Amino acid sequence: MKASTQQNIKTLGITIFILIVLNVLGTLFFHRFDLTKDKRYTLSQTTLQIVKQVKNPLSIKIYMDGELPADFKRLQQETKQLLEEFQAYNKNIVFEFVDPLENEEESEDLTKSLFQKGLTPINITVDDKGKQSQEMVFPWAVAVYNNKEVNIPLLKNRMGASTTQKVIGSIQHLEYSIADAINKISKSKQKKVAIIKGNGELNEIHIAKMLMQIRESYYIGPFTLDSVAKDPNGTLNALKKYDLAIISKPTQNFSDEEKEVLDQFIMNGGKTLWLIDQVAADMDSLYNDAGATLAYPRDLNLNDMFFKYGFRINPDLIKDEYGSPIKLATGEQGSATQYQEFKWKFAPEVYPTSQHPIVKNLGGIKFDFASPIDTLKNGIKKTVLLQSSQYSKTIGTPSEINLNMVTEKTTPQDYLNKGNIPLAILLEGSFHSAFENRVLPFKDNSFTASGKPNKMIVIADGDLARNQLDKNGMPVELGYDQRTGNLYDNKDFMMNCINYLLDDTGLINIRSKDVELPLLDKEKVYESYTMTQFITIGVPILILAIFGLAFTFVRKRKYSK
Repeated sequence: MKASTQQNIKTLGITIFILIVLNVLGTLFFHRFDLTKDKRYTLSQTTLQIVKQVKNPLSIKIYMDGELPADFKRLQQETKQLLEEFQAYNKNIVFEFVDPLENEEESEDLTKSLFQKGLTPINITVDDKGKQSQEMVFPWAVAVYNNKEVNIPLLKNRMGASTTQKVIGSIQHLEYSIADAINKISKSKQKKVAIIKGNGELNEIHIAKMLMQIRESYYIGPFTLDSVAKDPNGTLNALKKYDLAIISKPTQNFSDEEKEVLDQFIMNGGKTLWLIDQVAADMDSLYNDAGATLAYPRDLNLNDMFFKYGFRINPDLIKDEYGSPIKLATGEQGSATQYQEFKWKFAPEVYPTSQHPIVKNLGGIKFDFASPIDTLKNGIKKTVLLQSSQYSKTIGTPSEINLNMVTEKTTPQDYLNKGNIPLAILLEGSFHSAFENRVLPFKDNSFTASGKPNKMIVIADGDLARNQLDKNGMPVELGYDQRTGNLYDNKDFMMNCINYLLDDTGLINIRSKDVELPLLDKEKVYESYTMTQFITIGVPILILAIFGLAFTFVRKRKYSK
């Protein structure tokens, strides 16, 4: 046997041996390599823990297949690649892509069933070299596990954003959306949320959408403070069984006994989410013949508690040049009423500037008649989550609020050194009781003057969690403004607050993950369309042709001798 043949056989044997060793090692050790700069396909530890808790088959059906606009094709590919990562870590997770419009005979029944599940499509205007066409897309997925089902929104709606920008934002939230859905249907509910009642708080119908969202992840129940008058200790012991108390826009003052119950709940580690209107003013009261209402301070008898915890909500109103839009009748043309859009400065449209996980990557959040929050020095860590714009100021109360204010002219000088007013803050630390060194309203043998490490969130607007009602009296999506058709990020903000308070910080950290996706400048492409085609298609073909000719020429010269 020739030496060269022996060498080739030896090399082949070594190669086969190395491949066998690598395969054996591959079965013993599992590792995925993510070569992207932003590590977009590297699942976070929280996601991995959620994936590992799936013990039975979990199926995900994604309704984005077939002919899709370019932006949604990208969203489809990113969704597929991310789900492949989920599947690589747990074979119980299976998925499939479905085109709901593929079969004309079945598409009508399928789209109808999707509508009934709340999976509404969106109509996209596709612009191809100046030619526009309409495409309908279902940017949704449905996960099923142990006979439980949850919808997964794949497209994040952002006001004023183009379709491309919405898709980019959605890709950034993709891991969170899928991990959150799997977590909801695969983990047993543990934490309990109390919705405080008895002091004129918002009716359930007005916070229905928030309650529905909370119910997907936590146990939830109404908790009235009416029983405090008869059995304060029993009420306190019952409240201690909950992990979080939400106080949404109380309008009646709290008795000292009720305050002690809430105070001791906090001292024993209970989390609180305060949505407080310190000024009585509502949009509904403006829609009258005069178009005016009186805004006046509201006394809830909570100021001493808040002061002890390290903050104060002032009985003033925020007036912000970055107000949300409002449509008002300006006249009639024939029999039709003419409407014009104005900026309503008492409804700030707040865009988060903080990098805290609760608000990072969130869009606009709508306030209504918000008040300023002052923070006080008491050793508690305070983080401003949301604040008004630099072109904002406070208006003292009582004062008249009139719809004609939309026509007021202002200059930047009117807001010099007055803006950036805190509207929502996070407090973390060991709180001291508001009844420390005071006579207790009722005897409590387990009274605690200094509490455990704790946290609470204060929002100086009771309507932030309020959903509007449609003409049939049914709740619409939280954050959706029917008058303008805008959808704000109020729901995401509220759920982030609740998740953070209940220590589900891992999910919030997934939401704040940054993914860098470069955008293609379509205008430049259109301007140099022919050149772009030549560079992307013609140049590679030209290079291959040159290489082929050169290779042929070299072979002819070599073997012609």
